[in-house]
Amino acid sequence: MAGSWFISPGRLRELGVLGLNQRNGRFMLPNNPRRLYQRVDDKITTKELASAAGITVPETYALVRETGAIRSIHDRLGECADFVVKPSRGSGGKGIIVISEREGEEYIKPSGARVTRSEMEWHLTNILGGLFSLGGHRDSAIVEYRVKPVEIFSRMAQHGMPDIRVVLFHGYPVMAMLRLATRASDGRANLHQGAVGVGICVRSGRALHAVCRGNVVSLHPDTRFPLHEIEIPDWPELLNLAARCYDVTGLGYIGADMMVDRTHGPMLIEINARPGLSIQVANGRGLRHRLEAVAEQARHRESPETSLKRVEFSRKAFADQ
Repeated sequence: MAGSWFISPGRLRELGVLGLNQRNGRFMLPNNPRRLYQRVDDKITTKELASAAGITVPETYALVRETGAIRSIHDRLGECADFVVKPSRGSGGKGIIVISEREGEEYIKPSGARVTRSEMEWHLTNILGGLFSLGGHRDSAIVEYRVKPVEIFSRMAQHGMPDIRVVLFHGYPVMAMLRLATRASDGRANLHQGAVGVGICVRSGRALHAVCRGNVVSLHPDTRFPLHEIEIPDWPELLNLAARCYDVTGLGYIGADMMVDRTHGPMLIEINARPGLSIQVANGRGLRHRLEAVAEQARHRESPETSLKRVEFSRKAFADQ
């Protein structure tokens, strides 16, 4: 049954809910060396590092680095009518355009909204100018393969591709959520833009709890899909790919954004060195106790553990009911 929910400050502390200052001071800043941020802040670099490590990522169709290359993008894409445009150094889902069809001189989003050639060129100009980038610095645009959803994802969210955020500490998955696009979020799986956040059990990959715009929900607002029926396909493989992001980046506190493609299976979309805290709202529980458990585990291990061992620990330690 949908509805709003409120928890007292004392109960939040008891549940181990993490605040921004505590996240930064205890977990993020001490474990994320500044010199390594470039590995995740630049999506082109992230894809290169992940590919070299054997982690599956979406194929890159084109890179736009200079203004003079914008006009030719239509020809470079040829007959390709299904792709994603994103800023290399963007954050929070800003600047991403998802295209599912092409009709004459127009591109069509999953929501049905149309983008003209001139609008696409203007958007690319804004990306290169740094409108969506961290710090407003000059940027590059990536045009890449649009992940094709597995059947269950197609049924639950028809306006965009769902993604899975896994928060990791020292390479151990500590919490996960599924983000489902809605008509209101314009096909983007961003909770701040109206997407649905579904807490996912680390052990099983099954749904635990769901929210949309701060309200607890049981059905997807557009498709009316019952959210409690969700179980992520290829869950162990997806968790292992996410855990390997620690080995690739060297960053101790990260969020790995994954998708499950109908042909290629789990794929890494991007890595975030400053993952937000809304994953706690989606799960209805806090991060702090889990982060402390991982810190204790990492402190007492005799040698670095493989990603499979880290996933095994997390699935046992963080099995929600």
